[in-house]
Amino acid sequence: MLLYPVLIGYYQRMIEKQETASSPAVNDGDQGDTLLSVRDLSKRFGGLQAINRASFDVARGTITGLIGPNGAGKTTLFGAITGFHRPDSGRVILKGHDITGLEPHAIFAHKLCRTFQIPREHQSMTVLENLMLVPPQQIGERFWNAWLRPSAVRAQEKQIHDQALEVMEFVSLAHLKDEYAGNLSGGQKKLLELARTLMAEPDIVLLDEPAAGVNRTLMKKLAQNIEYLRRERGITFLLIEHDMDLVMSLCDPVIVMSEGTKLMQGPPDAVRTDKRVLEAYLGARHGAA
Repeated sequence: MLLYPVLIGYYQRMIEKQETASSPAVNDGDQGDTLLSVRDLSKRFGGLQAINRASFDVARGTITGLIGPNGAGKTTLFGAITGFHRPDSGRVILKGHDITGLEPHAIFAHKLCRTFQIPREHQSMTVLENLMLVPPQQIGERFWNAWLRPSAVRAQEKQIHDQALEVMEFVSLAHLKDEYAGNLSGGQKKLLELARTLMAEPDIVLLDEPAAGVNRTLMKKLAQNIEYLRRERGITFLLIEHDMDLVMSLCDPVIVMSEGTKLMQGPPDAVRTDKRVLEAYLGARHGAA
């Protein structure tokens, strides 16, 4: 009888080693403050060249904006970075490790999270349940731990529960903790998306149009949360957004994409006054700003 739990423990440790295996390190010299590096990334869908040798760096501790017209390849780029699309060529380097072509769950394990244009909450679960589902490798997910380590399972569930309550309070969703996520407003779902990424304790978050469909009050709250997380917790953000007022006030630097590649990258003032950007992306209204 003593052999059974020993074998179970050995089997569990072997699984955990496989799941946490890291991607190979890249020897490209001093990474400096660069957290994420995209190098000559390309992706084609049939006759459409969605990404065309795009290259840029995201520095640690920044809120980097990514702008461009519809069809510029921004969301496809996010998909290629996070494993939802396999690039045809090029590399994605995160914290000195090549994560190109890894599955989304493996990239998630490297502390890179993303949100989507249309929130992907679990509609039939409560706000609290949506958050408690996020942390990876929960010991209660393995059925034998309920028999062999019940106290450890309970302790971890309490820790995750308390963390979820703290995150909900931070994004002003605590009063909706028992509400089904499918019943939330569009803006509240965007806050829930951000809250879910925080449960993973990420190093970098890719936000895909966080202000889309959000009223001005909630958008201001969302922007304040992002800036606080950058400043106080050191989380890096890469942000796709069409609201230029939000981009210019929140992001530095700003990357401009056109036809699947980087047109320019610089501080907001440089982007705001660049003739190509003014003509093609921002329009005359922002030229006077």
